[in-house]
Amino acid sequence: MIPSETPTLSLDEQICFALYSASRSITSRYRELLDPLGLTYPQYLVFVVLWHEGALSVSQLGERLALDSGTLSPLLRRLEKSGLIARERGTADERVVMVSLTPSGSDLRAEAAGIPAAICASTGLQLPELQALTQQLASLTDHVRSTPPRSTPARSTSLRSAP
Repeated sequence: MIPSETPTLSLDEQICFALYSASRSITSRYRELLDPLGLTYPQYLVFVVLWHEGALSVSQLGERLALDSGTLSPLLRRLEKSGLIARERGTADERVVMVSLTPSGSDLRAEAAGIPAAICASTGLQLPELQALTQQLASLTDHVRSTPPRSTPARSTSLRSAP
């Protein structure tokens, strides 16, 4: 559904800016909570998936986190070097690399147990409100990913440098 009125270009009315600003704020709060554990936010996300789903292939993990292998591989290499995960080639197919938690990686779960509640508290929202918002954002993401981009109207002048 496309609104009938022309959207404004005001920064504060742009959904992209609202999402960007919220993401930066929440990621910053995660950073504060994760620093004592020696984890970055993307590393934490890897652990959240592995704690919940168990061992996965690198490609499954990348798909689950929406990360490409160029981003994921160095991240996994650092976690393996830290002794928190193990990567092993598959026996049936050596092209498949499985990622699993080491005992130290599993133990980290107890240290990170309070993070979701701290994030929830920092939002000022109650759990049902956060769950509803999370569902709305997942639906928004799915819709944007599955909808082909519309062409934008031609501009009379270009913002890029003139030839």
